[in-house]
Amino acid sequence: MTANRTAPRLGGALLSAHAAQRLLQEIAAGRWAAADRLPPEVELAAALGVSRTVVRDALSELERGGYIERVRGIGTVVNRGVAALDHRMDRKVEFTRRIAESGRTPHTDHLLVTRQAADADAAAALGMTPGQTVLVVTKRMLADDVPVLLCTDTLPLELFGGRRLDGVDFARPIFDILQQECGIQTTSTIAHLRAVPGAAAERRLLRLGPDKALLELQETCYSRLCRPVVRSRTLYTDYFDFALVRKLVYV
Repeated sequence: MTANRTAPRLGGALLSAHAAQRLLQEIAAGRWAAADRLPPEVELAAALGVSRTVVRDALSELERGGYIERVRGIGTVVNRGVAALDHRMDRKVEFTRRIAESGRTPHTDHLLVTRQAADADAAAALGMTPGQTVLVVTKRMLADDVPVLLCTDTLPLELFGGRRLDGVDFARPIFDILQQECGIQTTSTIAHLRAVPGAAAERRLLRLGPDKALLELQETCYSRLCRPVVRSRTLYTDYFDFALVRKLVYV
């Protein structure tokens, strides 16, 4: 494979991210789908048409995700259990894609966008003063006609720089809105998980029977500069089956 002539135009971080994605695709269903170990870095670099530095950074990203482990004297070992996971809660999840892959049609309704004064919880999470204006976006997502989640996102109104919001499609994922409308890329979250009964109105929207509980995910999302930009609360039904890869560190 020849080197990609557009490569020098891309930043190193972007090249590494692309290489990591390609490696993951090859591990999952490509030339290394049945391999216990990956080839040496020089061979991977030639196959991907990038430098060894880019490959090294891409492998570091995959190792942080738990997909591989690099062991001195042995090589790059593939964790097949992790590579086989489709639905990881510790990675960015695109729910419309997941619903479509299950053979159903994803869509959003009960969309409500309001401007509110930040309460104490939102202000503390977002580094704001209570009473400052936040944008609150609430929506329900369905798979065909089956409700699967209810989400409320709270973010500082100032992120939009005073622009008009009537042309913004808030049915889109909040991370896409931040990147495309505000020029902000989210890079990390602090998340809290718990089982909850949900309020009566929430249970009605999600059409829950009396014996069903909900999984609540409370997140504070941060930008590249470690700035909190979104406070999110999502209620999931049992339509989704999540996996979580935990790194065990012994001290």
